[in-house]
Amino acid sequence: MNTITDTLELEITWFAKVCDARFQAYFQHSAPENSIQELCPPPDLNASDTPYAKLVRELNMGFNERVILMLALMPHLRPQVLDLFLLLNSALGRGYSEIGGWRGKVHSGFLPTCETAAFILAGGDLEQRFAVLSLFRDTHYFCTQRILELDHQANREPFFGAALMVSNEYLQKLCGGEEHKPDFSANFPAKLMQTKLTWKDLVLNPEVMDEVENIVTWLRQPKAILENWGLDRSVKPGYRALFYGPPGTGKTLTASLIGDRVKADVYRIDLSMIVSKYIGETEKNLANVFDQAQSKRWILFFDEADSLFGKRTQTSNSNDRHANQEISYLLQRVEDFPGVVILATNLKANIDPAFSRRFQSEVYFALPSTRQRLSLWQGLFSKEGILDADVKLSQLAERYELAGGALLNVARYAAIRAVRHERTQINQEDLIAGIAKEMMKEGKTL
Repeated sequence: MNTITDTLELEITWFAKVCDARFQAYFQHSAPENSIQELCPPPDLNASDTPYAKLVRELNMGFNERVILMLALMPHLRPQVLDLFLLLNSALGRGYSEIGGWRGKVHSGFLPTCETAAFILAGGDLEQRFAVLSLFRDTHYFCTQRILELDHQANREPFFGAALMVSNEYLQKLCGGEEHKPDFSANFPAKLMQTKLTWKDLVLNPEVMDEVENIVTWLRQPKAILENWGLDRSVKPGYRALFYGPPGTGKTLTASLIGDRVKADVYRIDLSMIVSKYIGETEKNLANVFDQAQSKRWILFFDEADSLFGKRTQTSNSNDRHANQEISYLLQRVEDFPGVVILATNLKANIDPAFSRRFQSEVYFALPSTRQRLSLWQGLFSKEGILDADVKLSQLAERYELAGGALLNVARYAAIRAVRHERTQINQEDLIAGIAKEMMKEGKTL
Protein backbone atom coordinates (compact mmCIF):
# COMPACT_ATOMS: atom_id res chain seq x y z
CA MET A 1 0.00 0.00 0.00
CA ASN A 2 2.61 2.50 -1.11
CA THR A 3 0.75 4.58 -3.68
CA ILE A 4 -2.04 7.13 -3.46
CA THR A 5 -4.24 4.86 -5.59
CA ASP A 6 -3.69 1.86 -3.31
CA THR A 7 -4.71 3.80 -0.23
CA LEU A 8 -7.77 5.36 -1.83
CA GLU A 9 -8.89 2.03 -3.31
CA LEU A 10 -8.79 0.50 0.16
CA GLU A 11 -10.78 3.39 1.60
CA ILE A 12 -13.33 3.36 -1.26
CA THR A 13 -13.97 -0.37 -0.75
CA TRP A 14 -14.54 0.22 2.96
CA PHE A 15 -16.80 3.23 2.33
CA ALA A 16 -18.94 1.20 -0.11
CA LYS A 17 -19.40 -1.49 2.57
CA VAL A 18 -20.46 1.16 5.09
CA CYS A 19 -23.08 2.47 2.65
CA ASP A 20 -24.41 -1.03 1.90
CA ALA A 21 -24.62 -1.80 5.60
CA ARG A 22 -26.56 1.41 6.26
CA PHE A 23 -29.10 0.69 3.52
CA GLN A 24 -29.61 -2.88 4.74
CA ALA A 25 -29.96 -1.80 8.36
CA TYR A 26 -32.33 1.06 7.55
CA PHE A 27 -34.56 -0.43 4.86
CA GLN A 28 -34.31 -4.18 5.54
CA HIS A 29 -33.73 -4.00 9.32
CA SER A 30 -30.99 -6.63 8.97
CA ALA A 31 -29.00 -5.15 11.85
CA PRO A 32 -29.37 -2.53 14.59
CA GLU A 33 -28.97 0.95 13.12
CA ASN A 34 -26.22 1.89 15.55
CA SER A 35 -24.07 -1.17 14.71
CA ILE A 36 -22.61 0.09 11.40
CA GLN A 37 -19.29 1.04 13.00
CA GLU A 38 -18.90 -2.41 14.52
CA LEU A 39 -19.84 -4.16 11.29
CA CYS A 40 -17.47 -2.10 9.11
CA PRO A 41 -14.27 -1.11 10.94
CA PRO A 42 -12.09 1.28 8.88
CA PRO A 43 -8.87 -0.06 7.34
CA ASP A 44 -5.56 0.40 9.11
CA LEU A 45 -3.52 3.05 7.26
CA ASN A 46 -0.55 3.22 9.63
CA ALA A 47 1.75 1.56 7.08
CA SER A 48 0.89 4.10 4.36
CA ASP A 49 2.73 7.38 3.83
CA THR A 50 0.30 8.77 1.25
CA PRO A 51 -1.25 12.23 1.75
CA TYR A 52 -4.62 10.70 2.67
CA ALA A 53 -3.14 8.37 5.28
CA LYS A 54 -0.98 11.14 6.72
CA LEU A 55 -4.02 13.41 7.06
CA VAL A 56 -5.99 10.68 8.86
CA ARG A 57 -3.15 10.21 11.34
CA GLU A 58 -2.35 13.89 11.74
CA LEU A 59 -5.94 14.78 12.63
CA ASN A 60 -6.58 11.52 14.47
CA MET A 61 -9.69 10.94 12.34
CA GLY A 62 -12.27 8.56 13.66
CA PHE A 63 -14.87 6.45 11.87
CA ASN A 64 -17.35 9.31 11.40
CA GLU A 65 -14.79 11.77 10.07
CA ARG A 66 -13.41 9.30 7.55
CA VAL A 67 -16.89 8.47 6.29
CA ILE A 68 -17.69 12.15 5.76
CA LEU A 69 -14.40 12.85 4.02
CA MET A 70 -14.85 9.90 1.68
CA LEU A 71 -18.45 10.93 1.01
CA ALA A 72 -17.23 14.35 -0.14
CA LEU A 73 -14.48 12.76 -2.25
CA MET A 74 -16.63 10.07 -3.86
CA PRO A 75 -18.12 12.14 -6.74
CA HIS A 76 -14.52 12.78 -7.82
CA LEU A 77 -13.13 9.29 -7.18
CA ARG A 78 -15.89 6.80 -8.02
CA PRO A 79 -19.31 8.44 -8.48
CA GLN A 80 -21.09 5.13 -9.20
CA VAL A 81 -20.62 4.13 -5.56
CA LEU A 82 -23.27 6.73 -4.72
CA ASP A 83 -25.78 5.48 -7.29
CA LEU A 84 -27.67 3.53 -4.62
CA PHE A 85 -28.53 6.88 -2.99
CA LEU A 86 -30.70 7.63 -6.04
CA LEU A 87 -33.23 5.13 -4.67
CA LEU A 88 -36.81 6.35 -5.23
CA ASN A 89 -39.61 6.25 -2.72
CA SER A 90 -42.23 4.30 -4.70
CA ALA A 91 -45.06 5.65 -2.58
CA LEU A 92 -44.15 9.27 -3.30
CA GLY A 93 -42.43 8.95 -6.67
CA ARG A 94 -39.36 10.86 -5.52
CA GLY A 95 -36.17 10.37 -3.56
CA TYR A 96 -36.12 9.75 0.18
CA SER A 97 -35.93 12.95 2.23
CA GLU A 98 -33.66 11.33 4.81
CA ILE A 99 -31.05 10.50 2.15
CA GLY A 100 -30.68 14.10 1.03
CA GLY A 101 -28.50 14.88 -1.99
CA TRP A 102 -28.66 17.30 -4.90
CA ARG A 103 -28.24 17.16 -8.66
CA GLY A 104 -25.62 19.10 -10.57
CA LYS A 105 -26.11 20.91 -13.88
CA VAL A 106 -23.76 18.56 -15.76
CA HIS A 107 -22.98 15.71 -13.39
CA SER A 108 -25.69 13.04 -13.75
CA GLY A 109 -24.83 11.15 -10.57
CA PHE A 110 -25.71 11.70 -6.93
CA LEU A 111 -24.11 14.63 -5.11
CA PRO A 112 -24.14 14.44 -1.30
CA THR A 113 -25.41 16.90 1.26
CA CYS A 114 -24.92 16.98 5.02
CA GLU A 115 -28.21 15.07 5.19
CA THR A 116 -26.53 12.23 3.31
CA ALA A 117 -23.75 12.11 5.91
CA ALA A 118 -26.32 12.09 8.71
CA PHE A 119 -28.18 9.22 7.03
CA ILE A 120 -25.05 7.07 6.68
CA LEU A 121 -23.81 7.71 10.21
CA ALA A 122 -27.06 8.02 12.17
CA GLY A 123 -29.84 6.43 10.17
CA GLY A 124 -32.96 7.27 12.16
CA ASP A 125 -31.14 7.71 15.50
CA LEU A 126 -31.80 11.28 16.67
CA GLU A 127 -29.00 11.31 19.23
CA GLN A 128 -26.48 10.19 16.62
CA ARG A 129 -27.84 12.81 14.23
CA PHE A 130 -26.96 15.51 16.76
CA ALA A 131 -23.46 14.02 17.06
CA VAL A 132 -23.04 14.32 13.27
CA LEU A 133 -24.06 17.97 13.45
CA SER A 134 -21.03 18.70 15.64
CA LEU A 135 -18.73 17.60 12.80
CA PHE A 136 -19.89 20.53 10.67
CA ARG A 137 -19.38 23.27 13.26
CA ASP A 138 -17.08 26.21 12.56
CA THR A 139 -14.67 25.00 15.25
CA HIS A 140 -14.17 21.53 13.73
CA TYR A 141 -11.00 20.93 11.70
CA PHE A 142 -13.13 20.20 8.63
CA CYS A 143 -13.96 23.91 8.71
CA THR A 144 -10.90 25.52 10.31
CA GLN A 145 -8.55 23.81 7.87
CA ARG A 146 -10.97 24.28 4.97
CA ILE A 147 -11.01 20.58 4.16
CA LEU A 148 -14.71 20.62 3.38
CA GLU A 149 -16.99 23.28 1.96
CA LEU A 150 -20.68 23.57 2.77
CA ASP A 151 -22.90 25.36 0.30
CA HIS A 152 -26.19 26.52 1.77
CA GLN A 153 -27.96 27.15 -1.51
CA ALA A 154 -31.07 28.74 -0.02
CA ASN A 155 -31.74 30.79 3.10
CA ARG A 156 -33.94 29.49 5.90
CA GLU A 157 -33.69 25.88 4.73
CA PRO A 158 -32.55 23.08 7.10
CA PHE A 159 -28.84 23.06 7.88
CA PHE A 160 -28.41 19.46 6.72
CA GLY A 161 -29.57 20.49 3.26
CA ALA A 162 -26.18 22.13 2.59
CA ALA A 163 -24.20 20.64 -0.30
CA LEU A 164 -21.15 18.73 0.99
CA MET A 165 -17.98 19.24 -1.06
CA VAL A 166 -14.26 18.74 -0.63
CA SER A 167 -12.18 21.86 -1.21
CA ASN A 168 -10.02 22.09 -4.34
CA GLU A 169 -6.95 22.34 -2.15
CA TYR A 170 -7.54 19.00 -0.45
CA LEU A 171 -8.82 17.34 -3.60
CA GLN A 172 -5.48 18.03 -5.27
CA LYS A 173 -3.52 17.15 -2.16
CA LEU A 174 -5.24 13.85 -1.37
CA CYS A 175 -5.66 12.61 -4.94
CA GLY A 176 -2.62 14.05 -6.66
CA GLY A 177 -0.17 14.68 -3.85
CA GLU A 178 0.05 18.35 -4.88
CA GLU A 179 0.00 21.36 -2.61
CA HIS A 180 -2.72 23.61 -3.98
CA LYS A 181 -1.77 27.26 -4.47
CA PRO A 182 -4.80 29.35 -5.41
CA ASP A 183 -4.46 31.40 -8.58
CA PHE A 184 -5.66 34.93 -9.17
CA SER A 185 -9.39 35.06 -9.88
CA ALA A 186 -12.54 37.00 -9.07
CA ASN A 187 -12.99 34.76 -6.01
CA PHE A 188 -9.38 35.10 -4.93
CA PRO A 189 -8.08 38.61 -5.72
CA ALA A 190 -4.49 37.91 -4.73
CA LYS A 191 -1.35 36.88 -6.59
CA LEU A 192 1.45 34.66 -5.39
CA MET A 193 4.63 36.77 -5.23
CA GLN A 194 7.84 35.19 -6.49
CA THR A 195 11.25 36.61 -7.25
CA LYS A 196 14.59 35.43 -8.60
CA LEU A 197 16.42 38.01 -6.51
CA THR A 198 18.14 37.25 -3.21
CA TRP A 199 19.11 39.16 -0.10
CA LYS A 200 22.38 40.05 -1.86
CA ASP A 201 20.36 42.08 -4.35
CA LEU A 202 18.67 44.07 -1.56
CA VAL A 203 20.53 46.83 0.24
CA LEU A 204 18.86 47.87 3.51
CA ASN A 205 19.80 49.83 6.60
CA PRO A 206 20.75 47.80 9.72
CA GLU A 207 17.63 49.11 11.50
CA VAL A 208 15.42 47.72 8.75
CA MET A 209 17.18 44.35 8.77
CA ASP A 210 16.72 44.17 12.53
CA GLU A 211 12.95 44.58 12.12
CA VAL A 212 12.97 42.01 9.31
CA GLU A 213 14.69 39.51 11.61
CA ASN A 214 11.92 40.07 14.18
CA ILE A 215 9.30 39.13 11.59
CA VAL A 216 11.32 36.10 10.49
CA THR A 217 11.69 34.92 14.10
CA TRP A 218 7.95 35.23 14.66
CA LEU A 219 7.17 33.28 11.50
CA ARG A 220 9.49 30.47 12.53
CA GLN A 221 8.31 30.08 16.14
CA PRO A 222 4.97 31.83 16.74
CA LYS A 223 3.58 29.23 19.16
CA ALA A 224 6.80 28.94 21.12
CA ILE A 225 7.00 32.71 21.56
CA LEU A 226 3.44 32.89 22.86
CA GLU A 227 3.37 29.73 24.99
CA ASN A 228 6.91 29.69 26.44
CA TRP A 229 6.57 33.24 27.70
CA GLY A 230 2.97 32.94 28.86
CA LEU A 231 1.70 35.45 26.32
CA ASP A 232 -0.89 33.20 24.69
CA ARG A 233 -3.63 34.33 27.11
CA SER A 234 -3.31 38.02 26.35
CA VAL A 235 -1.59 38.35 22.93
CA LYS A 236 -3.33 37.46 19.69
CA PRO A 237 -1.45 34.99 17.45
CA GLY A 238 -1.08 37.24 14.38
CA TYR A 239 1.69 39.67 13.45
CA ARG A 240 1.14 42.97 11.64
CA ALA A 241 3.85 45.15 10.10
CA LEU A 242 3.81 48.44 8.22
CA PHE A 243 6.44 49.11 5.55
CA TYR A 244 6.56 52.74 4.57
CA GLY A 245 8.86 55.03 2.66
CA PRO A 246 9.51 56.40 -0.86
CA PRO A 247 8.64 54.19 -3.84
CA GLY A 248 11.29 51.81 -5.12
CA THR A 249 13.08 51.39 -1.79
CA GLY A 250 12.56 47.63 -1.49
CA LYS A 251 9.29 47.19 0.42
CA THR A 252 7.78 44.64 -1.96
CA LEU A 253 11.04 42.76 -2.51
CA THR A 254 11.61 42.55 1.25
CA ALA A 255 8.19 40.95 1.74
CA SER A 256 8.97 38.40 -0.99
CA LEU A 257 12.35 37.56 0.50
CA ILE A 258 10.91 37.14 4.00
CA GLY A 259 8.57 34.51 2.57
CA ASP A 260 11.45 32.83 0.75
CA ARG A 261 13.51 32.83 3.93
CA VAL A 262 10.90 30.95 5.99
CA LYS A 263 9.45 28.92 3.07
CA ALA A 264 6.08 30.65 3.31
CA ASP A 265 3.93 31.82 0.40
CA VAL A 266 3.47 35.57 0.04
CA TYR A 267 0.24 36.76 -1.59
CA ARG A 268 -0.07 40.28 -2.89
CA ILE A 269 -3.63 41.54 -2.54
CA ASP A 270 -4.97 43.23 -5.68
CA LEU A 271 -6.78 46.24 -4.26
CA SER A 272 -8.43 47.03 -7.61
CA MET A 273 -10.29 43.71 -7.29
CA ILE A 274 -11.03 44.21 -3.59
CA VAL A 275 -12.55 47.68 -3.48
CA SER A 276 -16.11 47.97 -4.76
CA LYS A 277 -18.58 50.82 -4.91
CA TYR A 278 -21.39 48.44 -3.98
CA ILE A 279 -22.24 48.17 -0.31
CA GLY A 280 -20.90 45.02 1.28
CA GLU A 281 -18.86 43.90 -1.74
CA THR A 282 -15.49 45.14 -0.44
CA GLU A 283 -16.00 43.25 2.80
CA LYS A 284 -17.07 40.14 0.87
CA ASN A 285 -14.00 40.30 -1.39
CA LEU A 286 -11.70 40.66 1.60
CA ALA A 287 -13.42 37.77 3.36
CA ASN A 288 -12.60 35.52 0.38
CA VAL A 289 -8.90 36.18 0.89
CA PHE A 290 -8.81 36.05 4.68
CA ASP A 291 -10.99 32.93 4.86
CA GLN A 292 -8.73 31.00 2.48
CA ALA A 293 -5.62 32.20 4.29
CA GLN A 294 -6.97 31.52 7.80
CA SER A 295 -5.38 28.09 8.26
CA LYS A 296 -2.41 28.61 5.92
CA ARG A 297 1.10 29.77 6.67
CA TRP A 298 0.74 32.65 4.25
CA ILE A 299 1.97 36.22 4.38
CA LEU A 300 -0.65 38.68 3.10
CA PHE A 301 0.90 41.75 1.48
CA PHE A 302 -1.18 44.87 0.87
CA ASP A 303 0.67 47.26 -1.43
CA GLU A 304 -0.38 50.93 -1.61
CA ALA A 305 -2.36 50.14 1.50
CA ASP A 306 -3.41 53.73 2.16
CA SER A 307 -6.00 53.38 -0.62
CA LEU A 308 -7.79 50.76 1.45
CA PHE A 309 -6.67 51.43 5.01
CA GLY A 310 -7.03 55.21 4.87
CA LYS A 311 -8.21 57.50 7.61
CA ARG A 312 -11.83 57.49 8.64
CA THR A 313 -13.77 60.67 8.00
CA GLN A 314 -16.55 62.58 9.69
CA THR A 315 -19.85 60.99 8.66
CA SER A 316 -21.68 63.63 6.68
CA ASN A 317 -23.51 61.23 4.37
CA SER A 318 -24.22 57.55 3.70
CA ASN A 319 -21.07 57.14 1.58
CA ASP A 320 -18.91 58.27 4.49
CA ARG A 321 -20.65 55.87 6.85
CA HIS A 322 -20.14 53.02 4.38
CA ALA A 323 -16.42 53.87 3.96
CA ASN A 324 -15.96 53.96 7.73
CA GLN A 325 -17.70 50.59 8.06
CA GLU A 326 -15.28 49.12 5.52
CA ILE A 327 -12.29 50.38 7.50
CA SER A 328 -13.72 49.01 10.74
CA TYR A 329 -14.25 45.64 9.07
CA LEU A 330 -10.67 45.68 7.74
CA LEU A 331 -9.36 46.54 11.15
CA GLN A 332 -11.16 43.59 12.70
CA ARG A 333 -10.10 41.06 10.04
CA VAL A 334 -6.46 42.15 10.11
CA GLU A 335 -6.37 42.06 13.90
CA ASP A 336 -7.98 38.59 14.08
CA PHE A 337 -5.86 37.04 11.32
CA PRO A 338 -3.50 34.49 12.92
CA GLY A 339 -0.81 34.87 10.26
CA VAL A 340 1.41 37.74 9.12
CA VAL A 341 -0.02 40.81 7.40
CA ILE A 342 2.31 43.39 5.84
CA LEU A 343 0.96 46.74 4.72
CA ALA A 344 3.09 48.88 2.43
CA THR A 345 2.57 52.55 1.69
CA ASN A 346 4.50 55.52 0.38
CA LEU A 347 2.59 57.83 2.72
CA LYS A 348 2.35 56.68 6.31
CA ALA A 349 0.36 59.77 7.27
CA ASN A 350 -2.59 58.50 5.23
CA ILE A 351 -2.95 55.29 7.26
CA ASP A 352 -5.76 55.34 9.81
CA PRO A 353 -4.31 55.72 13.35
CA ALA A 354 -6.44 52.79 14.51
CA PHE A 355 -4.29 50.54 12.34
CA SER A 356 -1.04 52.14 13.42
CA ARG A 357 -1.72 51.30 17.06
CA ARG A 358 -2.07 47.63 16.15
CA PHE A 359 1.17 47.21 14.18
CA GLN A 360 3.83 45.13 15.91
CA SER A 361 6.45 46.92 13.84
CA GLU A 362 6.67 49.97 11.62
CA VAL A 363 9.61 49.82 9.25
CA TYR A 364 10.86 52.90 7.40
CA PHE A 365 12.51 52.24 4.04
CA ALA A 366 14.65 55.27 3.34
CA LEU A 367 16.29 56.26 0.07
CA PRO A 368 19.67 54.52 -0.18
CA SER A 369 22.83 56.36 0.80
CA THR A 370 25.71 56.94 -1.62
CA ARG A 371 27.44 53.77 -0.44
CA GLN A 372 24.23 51.76 -0.74
CA ARG A 373 23.54 53.14 -4.22
CA LEU A 374 27.01 52.04 -5.30
CA SER A 375 26.28 48.52 -4.01
CA LEU A 376 23.02 48.50 -5.96
CA TRP A 377 24.74 49.67 -9.15
CA GLN A 378 27.42 47.00 -8.76
CA GLY A 379 24.80 44.33 -8.13
CA LEU A 380 22.88 45.29 -11.28
CA PHE A 381 25.98 45.04 -13.48
CA SER A 382 27.78 42.17 -11.78
CA LYS A 383 28.18 40.24 -15.05
CA GLU A 384 31.73 40.74 -16.28
CA GLY A 385 32.38 42.66 -19.49
CA ILE A 386 28.95 44.27 -20.00
CA LEU A 387 30.06 47.82 -19.04
CA ASP A 388 32.20 50.06 -21.20
CA ALA A 389 35.45 51.35 -19.77
CA ASP A 390 34.00 54.88 -19.55
CA VAL A 391 31.35 53.87 -16.99
CA LYS A 392 31.98 55.38 -13.53
CA LEU A 393 29.48 53.76 -11.16
CA SER A 394 30.92 55.51 -8.10
CA GLN A 395 30.35 58.85 -9.79
CA LEU A 396 26.76 57.98 -10.66
CA ALA A 397 26.09 56.76 -7.11
CA GLU A 398 27.40 59.98 -5.59
CA ARG A 399 25.72 62.39 -7.98
CA TYR A 400 22.21 60.98 -8.45
CA GLU A 401 19.86 60.14 -5.57
CA LEU A 402 17.71 57.32 -6.90
CA ALA A 403 15.91 54.44 -5.22
CA GLY A 404 16.63 50.82 -6.09
CA GLY A 405 13.46 50.54 -8.20
CA ALA A 406 14.53 53.55 -10.26
CA LEU A 407 17.98 52.03 -10.78
CA LEU A 408 16.34 48.91 -12.21
CA ASN A 409 14.52 51.08 -14.75
CA VAL A 410 17.78 52.82 -15.64
CA ALA A 411 19.55 49.49 -16.18
CA ARG A 412 16.72 48.24 -18.40
CA TYR A 413 16.69 51.44 -20.47
CA ALA A 414 20.48 51.44 -20.84
CA ALA A 415 20.45 47.81 -22.04
CA ILE A 416 17.73 48.57 -24.61
CA ARG A 417 19.65 51.62 -25.83
CA ALA A 418 22.86 49.61 -26.24
CA VAL A 419 21.04 46.91 -28.23
CA ARG A 420 19.39 49.51 -30.47
CA HIS A 421 22.81 50.92 -31.30
CA GLU A 422 24.16 47.42 -31.89
CA ARG A 423 26.69 47.60 -29.10
CA THR A 424 27.74 44.75 -26.80
CA GLN A 425 28.49 47.04 -23.85
CA ILE A 426 26.59 49.69 -21.92
CA ASN A 427 28.37 53.02 -21.77
CA GLN A 428 28.12 56.03 -19.47
CA GLU A 429 25.91 57.89 -21.93
CA ASP A 430 23.36 55.06 -21.86
CA LEU A 431 23.16 55.24 -18.08
CA ILE A 432 22.95 59.04 -17.99
CA ALA A 433 20.08 58.96 -20.51
CA GLY A 434 18.25 56.42 -18.34
CA ILE A 435 18.82 58.50 -15.23
CA ALA A 436 17.43 61.57 -16.98
CA LYS A 437 14.23 59.71 -17.83
CA GLU A 438 13.79 58.58 -14.24
CA MET A 439 14.36 62.05 -12.84
CA MET A 440 11.82 63.47 -15.28
CA LYS A 441 9.21 61.20 -13.70
CA GLU A 442 9.86 62.98 -10.41
CA GLY A 443 9.80 66.43 -12.00
CA LYS A 444 13.55 66.83 -11.70
CA THR A 445 16.36 67.50 -14.16
CA LEU A 446 19.97 66.36 -14.26
